[in-house]
Amino acid sequence: MDAYLLIIALLSIVIVILGVSLLKWHAFISLTVASLFLAIFSGLSFDKIVSAYETGVGGVLGHLVGILALGTILGKMLSESGAGLKIANFFVNVFGEKKLPWAMFFSGFIIGIPVFFEVGILILLPLVISIQKATKKNILLIALPGIAGLSIVHGLVPPHPGAIAAIGIFDANLGTVLLYSLIIALPAGIIGGPLFAKWINKRVFPKGESSLITAEPIAQDKLPSTGVSFLSILLPVILMIIGTAAPYLTIFSEGVRNVLAFLGSPLLALLIAVFFAFYFLGIRQGMNKDSIKKFTEDCFLPVGSILLIIGAGGAFKQVLIDSGVGSTIGTMSQSLSLSPLVLAFIIAGLIRIATGSATVALTTAAGIVSPIIAGMSGVNVELLVIATGAGSLMFSHVNDAGFWMVKEYLGLTVEETFKTWTVLETVLSFVAFAGVLILDLIV
Repeated sequence: MDAYLLIIALLSIVIVILGVSLLKWHAFISLTVASLFLAIFSGLSFDKIVSAYETGVGGVLGHLVGILALGTILGKMLSESGAGLKIANFFVNVFGEKKLPWAMFFSGFIIGIPVFFEVGILILLPLVISIQKATKKNILLIALPGIAGLSIVHGLVPPHPGAIAAIGIFDANLGTVLLYSLIIALPAGIIGGPLFAKWINKRVFPKGESSLITAEPIAQDKLPSTGVSFLSILLPVILMIIGTAAPYLTIFSEGVRNVLAFLGSPLLALLIAVFFAFYFLGIRQGMNKDSIKKFTEDCFLPVGSILLIIGAGGAFKQVLIDSGVGSTIGTMSQSLSLSPLVLAFIIAGLIRIATGSATVALTTAAGIVSPIIAGMSGVNVELLVIATGAGSLMFSHVNDAGFWMVKEYLGLTVEETFKTWTVLETVLSFVAFAGVLILDLIV
């Protein structure tokens, strides 16, 4: 029976992979079909199949909908107001031309905290191209560090959707994940960004031109101030860290600590940051209320797709649990003495390579590993979230939208994109995982 359940579970994962890559189904459809296949063939009764699906979707989306929507709105305000551009300009001025890779990395890292990878690229790339034309340097030296900063934050750091989904599935503490992920993401991004860019730009010389059509530039006098731009991005992070630290701030009364914890909850922290951005990046910069409302509504279409994928991933996880597959895999992995951190990293990496989606890889891998750790003690679930995120970054290739965005925006050939972007993503993945293992020994 155990062997049969494992075969059915494996086939369900194959359905996810083939659905996304070969049949070109939306990941939501693939995950839903895989969940139903697993539920039916593992012997779940029809009434339990429906309840398992609904429980799984509700469990992972219950705390996620508001966070993801608010994070996207904040990112939109940063993009439309020019705050992201202001931050990038600040780092370029501070570091100077000789240290441009470092300037671009920190720009990408900071800008990437509240915005999706794709939005971050659209904020950064016009600056990259203008710097490249002015300095005549290899575009890879300028662009790759910024892209590395965006990518590592997107893969590991909440409030990005994959990390938030894994936090929900593993029942991890968001504040602790945020703290650990920033500690791990910074050195991983430096190695995969500025250091890798300095090495690769002497070996790959792109012959093509960027196909990026730059939007109408915002005049410098219309940009928000540097301080307001930074505070808009960092405000939710600061509030969440305060919220995590609140129980330990014994100099305050219990009532004050409870208020700080409440204000530092992800939903409240992002809501406060969004209203801050509405005023200081919107109204103060001359936007009217109709423009701000339109920008807000523009955010909900991409969010809807991601929520569907994450919800279906939660359903897949619940079916794995209810069908008994999770406990079967758990028993086997315990007998193999395979660390859950290693297991999560490998599974996420394989699904990422097969489907091309970091979010699908993170969500599906978390769903597979979650039932395995249910009976284990001593598992650091916060580091497990980051290990899964690290696996979901590796070996981006032709089935990943990010691969084609980087190729077209930097004017690279497919071969050049493999040598640069694909290697960069894999370096980020393995260095971040090494960081997880080191932190696991310490904490």
